[in-house]
Order: sequence, then structure tokens, then C-alpha cells
Amino acid sequence: MDGTADPAAAAATGATVRRGAGAEWFGRGDLPGACAWAGCAVAALLLALCSGLAPHRIWGASAAAGYAGAVWPALRGNRRAASAVAAVGAVGLPLPLLVFMGRAQLEVQVVAHSAHSLLATGSPYAPDPATVADFDPYLPAMAVFGMPHALFGEGPLTDPRLWTGAAFLGALALAARRPPLLALAALPLVALPLAVGGVDLPVAGLTCLGLSLAGRDRPVAAGLVTGLAAALKWTAWPALPVVVVLLMSMRRDGAAGRGAPWRCALAAGLTTAVLVLPAALRDPSAFVTHVVRYPLGLTGAVSPAATPFPGHLLAAGLPGGRTVALVLLLCCALALAGSLLVRPPATAPAAALRLALGLSLAVVLMPATRFGYLVYPLVLAVWAVTQPSSTPRPSPAPPRCRTR
Repeated sequence: MDGTADPAAAAATGATVRRGAGAEWFGRGDLPGACAWAGCAVAALLLALCSGLAPHRIWGASAAAGYAGAVWPALRGNRRAASAVAAVGAVGLPLPLLVFMGRAQLEVQVVAHSAHSLLATGSPYAPDPATVADFDPYLPAMAVFGMPHALFGEGPLTDPRLWTGAAFLGALALAARRPPLLALAALPLVALPLAVGGVDLPVAGLTCLGLSLAGRDRPVAAGLVTGLAAALKWTAWPALPVVVVLLMSMRRDGAAGRGAPWRCALAAGLTTAVLVLPAALRDPSAFVTHVVRYPLGLTGAVSPAATPFPGHLLAAGLPGGRTVALVLLLCCALALAGSLLVRPPATAPAAALRLALGLSLAVVLMPATRFGYLVYPLVLAVWAVTQPSSTPRPSPAPPRCRTR
């Protein structure tokens, strides 16, 4: 051999090296994930530049840096590192900063005031609300997150959003075998309320936990948890029939005990009644004003929840549009109920996806809504798709008699 390189072999070798380098950078990388984090960075930066709320601007600046920093480890294929960097920028930095600055969404102040009022008068609702800050559209159990503030005064550890966030993460940790807490907390629709408010997060987390307990054939525990979620906010009420139907489907398949649906329904109903009725009966007029009339826009002060979804556009742009939106919302509720009867979900993840679909339609059609409500279908869908697939346990076959 004369040592002269074969041009064809050299070209083939060069192509192989180039393919190997490309595989190292892109084949093992997470290019879609990197693009997603880059999109989150752009969205957070736009919020920081355009929002009129100081907490949102602070969050947007910090989160944009965190999401931008997550792009590189995502390109390298390290999804866990990317999620960690994004979570630090979107929650780990802005949350303590906003707590120490005393900056938060109005809902944090509302929860704290409702706890003070509950201790002082037995009702979390002001008898004569005049401004938006006077209204408490949540159910009485939500005031528990303001109890540290009411009992120990204002301080970094008594901020209600710390306790709503802890309840959310704790419920998800109990609901999942491998809870995707880091990646989920880094998502903008979750990270933003974790940092600035968060009253919807514990409701979403408890809903997932209730479905998980039902899927494990623990009907009483599922009823207690779902009833607690329903006593926090009315947005958890659609979960009650879904959990009961899930247990009925599991019972028919032999995966749930006898009488499980009724035990679950009884536990949920009693829990909700015990936590809601005392405050509601203490001042029924105030309860209806805060929890019913104010969210429906029937009070002098109008809710700031005005995201331009179809329901809000109908209510604001058409004569009688609010009625039209409410009728459409009722039709969606009936359609969800019909789907539960015709094809009931057989597993907890399937039930969560069905509930996520129904809540998505409800958020879009509510006359007074906001983007933050989308956290419900998001959390339910992420929880459902990250759970291991399971099928109902079949009924044990009767023993066969052995014959000679």
C-alpha cells in the first residue's frame, strides 16, 4: 500500500463523523423541549414588559431568565437539569423575593382577610362589600390558608401563598407514584400562581389526590379529599360526580369494593357540608353575594377576571350574551354528564382526562374567567399522562373442583 487515501473512503468516514457529531448534539438532545423552554422565555419576557401588575413583571423577568437558561441543558438531553433551572428561575427566585417585598396578587390579601373575619365573626364574608378587595368569591375552607396570618400576624412564613403552594405540592406527591413535581412546577401556568397567588393550586392538587385514592379503591378517603377540595372552591364540584362514576365503573369490573360509590359520595357530601354550611348559615345574604352574585357579575363591583375567551366575549359584546354563555356552559355540563353515563372511565387517569376536558370547556365558556383557570385541566392532564397505565382487576375466578 502506498498510503494514498481513497477519496471515497475518506468521504464516507467524514460523513460518519459528521453524523456522529450531529447525533451527539441533536439525536440525544431534546430539541422540542428546548424550543418549548425558549417559547416560555419569550412569553415570560412579554409578561414582564406588558403587564400592569408589579408581581407579574417581577415574575416575568426572573422566569424569562430561568427558561432561557433551561434551553442549553435541554439541547444536551438533560431534561431533569432543564426542569430544575426553569423551576429555580420561575419559582425558586421570584417566590421568596415577592414574599419579602410583600407583593402578591389580590387573592392573597383576600384569603388573609377572610381568615381574620372568620375568627372575629364566624363568617369569612364581609356583610357590606363595596370594592373588589372586599369580595371573597371562595368557599369558607379557603380561609384556612390565611390562618397563620390571622393567628401570628404578617411575616414571611405566614404568607397564604406559601401554604397554598405547600398543599398543592403535598397533594400531588401523595397522588402519584412518580410525581412530576419539578417539571410541573416549572410550567408557566403553575409557576406564576405559585409565586404570586395560587388559590387554584390546592384545589387542583386535591382533585388529583381524590381521583388517585378512588383508583386505589379507597372510597372514604377519596370522598374526604374531594369534599375538602369542593369546600375550597366551586371549581372542584365537577370532580364529585366523576369520582363517584369512576368507582361505579371499577365496581362493575371487580376493581372496587361493594358499596364504594355510595360511601365515597356520603363522605364527600358530609365533608363539604360540615366545612361550608356553618359559615353560609351564619350570614346567608353575604354568602350569596360573595360566592354567587359576585362571580356572575351581578354586583356593583365587577370581577377583574376578564380574559377574552368566548364566554367573556359573548357576555360583553352581545345583548343577553351572559345568558347565552351560561346556557352554553350548562350544555357542556350536560354533555360531560352524558359521556360519564355512556362511557364511564375505568381508571383514575382516564377519569382525570375526562374531567380535564370538561373543565377546559367550562373555562372557555364562563362569562368571567381568566387564563389562570387553565391550571386545572393542565395539572389533571399532566398527572394523568405521567401515571402508569393500569387496568381494573378482574374478579377472582371461583375455585375449580379437581376430579380424579
